[in-house]
Amino acid sequence: LAAEAVEAGDSPFGSVLVSGSGEVLREDRNRVNSIEPTYHPELALAQWAAKNMTQAQRSEAVVYTSGEHCAMCSAAHAWAGLGRIVYISSSQQLQQWQQEQGIQADSPINSLSINEVAPDIKAEGPVAGLDEQVKALHQRLWQQRTSKV
Repeated sequence: LAAEAVEAGDSPFGSVLVSGSGEVLREDRNRVNSIEPTYHPELALAQWAAKNMTQAQRSEAVVYTSGEHCAMCSAAHAWAGLGRIVYISSSQQLQQWQQEQGIQADSPINSLSINEVAPDIKAEGPVAGLDEQVKALHQRLWQQRTSKV
């Protein structure tokens, strides 16, 4: 999903909503450039879950995502009453990678950890090894964007 986002010119964020029994319920990818600026997959999954799942089902669900939720998505996750989050790369890592590449951060909001926004959410990450794959996707996107200039 993250690679699909890059192919479409969006940042490499992809997320999967999984039920408490392990069934994949929904998946989505970042579409902030191709649709609109708030179309984050984590927000879309929280909105879908709020409309289509019971509170008990939401609390047992897990969101697996390529990058740590931003403040907007963390808040939506908490308000929807979703369960655990497992993220491959952290916001702190993304900031470090941007600095290494001389990339100006393009977020209009401060980078806060999931638990700074929603302290009761169980969040796990980053995932060593897989985070390097996410880094490579970010680098590919940055190269695509600079080659168009």
